[in-house]
This record gives sequence, structure tokens and C-alpha cells, in this order.
Amino acid sequence: MTAMQLNAEVFRQLSLIAEDEGKMRRVLKALRRIAEPKPDPTEMTREEFFARIDRASKGKSMTFANVEELDRHIRSL
Repeated sequence: MTAMQLNAEVFRQLSLIAEDEGKMRRVLKALRRIAEPKPDPTEMTREEFFARIDRASKGKSMTFANVEELDRHIRSL
């Protein structure tokens, strides 16, 4: 079924129950649940972000004189 056909079918089915307030409430509740945006587990708050930066800045760090040194280090891992 195409999106347009699905849309037409949804509205056809809704027209069949439009007179029944109880069924319409159930449909509305289901639609809200389906359409509810899911939280993104990868998102973090501004405070969490800066806390991670602070922890990283206090950790071990390395510096390289040039790209070749960096490349040698990465290949050795």
C-alpha cells in the first residue's frame, strides 16, 4: 500500500467510528502513543557535556611533534 492509500484507509476507518466518543478517545490515545517522540539515549545535557570535557582534560594526554609520530603511535596500538 502506498502512503496515500494508507492515509485514505485510516480516514475511512475513522469515519466508521466517528460517532462513538469512547472509540475515538481510544484511537486518539493510541495515536499519541505511536507519535510520541522517543528520547535519544545519545543526547546529554549541557552540564553532562561540560563535565565530560572536564574529566577528559584531567586525564592522560599525549602530544606529537608531527603527523608521522602520530601515525606511528596509532599503528602501534
